[in-house]
Amino acid sequence: MFEEKVNDNGRSGQKSPGPEQGRTSKETTDPGLVNCPAVLTGLSREMRTNMNAIVSFSYLLNNNEASHEEKADYSSQIFQLCETMMSVFDNFLDSIIIDTGNSKIESESVNLAQTFSNLFSEFREILKKESHKDITLVTECQPLKSEEYGTDINRLCKIIRNLFQNAFANTKSGYIKMGYYDAEGKLTFYILDSGNGFTKSLEFLHTLDLAASLETFNDPFTAINLLFTRKLVNMLGGSVWIENNGLTGTGIYFSIPVESVPKTDYKANRFTDTMITI
Repeated sequence: MFEEKVNDNGRSGQKSPGPEQGRTSKETTDPGLVNCPAVLTGLSREMRTNMNAIVSFSYLLNNNEASHEEKADYSSQIFQLCETMMSVFDNFLDSIIIDTGNSKIESESVNLAQTFSNLFSEFREILKKESHKDITLVTECQPLKSEEYGTDINRLCKIIRNLFQNAFANTKSGYIKMGYYDAEGKLTFYILDSGNGFTKSLEFLHTLDLAASLETFNDPFTAINLLFTRKLVNMLGGSVWIENNGLTGTGIYFSIPVESVPKTDYKANRFTDTMITI
């Protein structure tokens, strides 16, 4: 289920190319979600569909004729639907807050290597479920140049979780690969999958006309996920771009400026301001 690789040179031994090297990247202005009737209509429809599914699974769960395995599957389906709805609703509300200008960066000193390790463990737990046994998680962890970095860790983790959810939704079997490296004061993180969502992800990640994009791909959940991710990357002063991964797979990369926090070995004298009587 899980492989881990440690490289000195980034992804698969080579640093991944950035948008400045001719990859798929565009300067975009984020469209406001609340000003797009197609998003609100689609979101309402998808929420009702998911709620109907939850009611149906709940009914089946209370059926005494269902086997233990079937009940476990119904419970898993209900939990996954609830998680999906809560995630997309949070993204929608947070995106609106950003649009109103009532959101600000909250930088703090964090251990990024440990943070990423915790996130990878979280994703492994998701993929341990029987229904996801055909997906392998691969991580490529390049040693970072500093132990502590200053960044908005809550928003950074939200970006990574959103991109994992996007890869997870588009991959029924194969692999999801994640990794990171820092260079020239910037942290680059990437997530690749062997799924079939490249065209849709490309459309929503760089859309300038959200209504038109939703006419092409009627998937408001993915639209909200990727548009909110783009807003967060922009807030952090970074850039996000997308590449093909194989024939239909997707590789999404983002790069944000980070400031390393110098480590100090100074230890305060525990006898300071203490009077010793001889």
